[in-house]
Amino acid sequence: MSWHAKLQLDYELHAGRSVARHVHSGPLRILQSLYPEGDAVCHNVLVHPPGGLVGGDTLEIALRAAPGTHGLVTTPGATRFYRSEGALALQRTHLSLQGNARLEWLPLETICYSGCHAENHLTLDLAPEAQVMGWDVTALGLPHANLPFVQGFVQQHLELPGVWLERGRVGAEDALLMDGPVGLDGMRCWATMYLVSGQAMGRADKAVALDTAREVIAAHALAATAGATSPNAQTVVVRVMAPQVEGVMALLRQVRLAWRSAVWNMAATSPRIWAM
Repeated sequence: MSWHAKLQLDYELHAGRSVARHVHSGPLRILQSLYPEGDAVCHNVLVHPPGGLVGGDTLEIALRAAPGTHGLVTTPGATRFYRSEGALALQRTHLSLQGNARLEWLPLETICYSGCHAENHLTLDLAPEAQVMGWDVTALGLPHANLPFVQGFVQQHLELPGVWLERGRVGAEDALLMDGPVGLDGMRCWATMYLVSGQAMGRADKAVALDTAREVIAAHALAATAGATSPNAQTVVVRVMAPQVEGVMALLRQVRLAWRSAVWNMAATSPRIWAM
């Protein structure tokens, strides 16, 4: 049996408090809103009770943030794409932010089991003055369990329409991509972290974001396979590859804390669920 689950999550501002409203169908939930930083920032945990997707499953997530709101969304565990008999498993996310809204989109890693047929699709729609800080982390196979990624594929799509588009397909059968020196070079985890604005960033603001990320990267054990770039006037991107996911997540969390402090002038705090 295939699941088709939908979630609509809306952030609204009420007397200075960012409030989350949500409706869902199928096995996709938002847990209770938390305010560890005060009323201005609403923390939410996105839960998919089945724990993963098989061929034919679809998860659709739509998030809207009203002017002046700040939402933070994470997950309690990894998203898993399991082996497919042929049908595609799809996760489609659309994040829409109005003026002066901020969002931290921080799901834990996506694990692609050998034999999966998966697509992870993210679209951003930002009004001027809105900003999103987020990441996409993909891990192939289960190296700790000696279950490598030897069959199947994963397609990824990251887009700010008309400004930034990254789309690619990683197939287990593509030896040059999987193991070649200009491909993954034997790495089985990669990530894209982004700071995206609804309008062109000022030169000084972009320099702060780039310099801050590069300082964190330079001090990290994955410095040789990580970097920070700016592909366009509205986007700063951090990329990293590693054999396994743990080091990648540690680096991205450090960059996030640094960006929060240097770019958003906010406290360098993390969601409580990450400490559990």
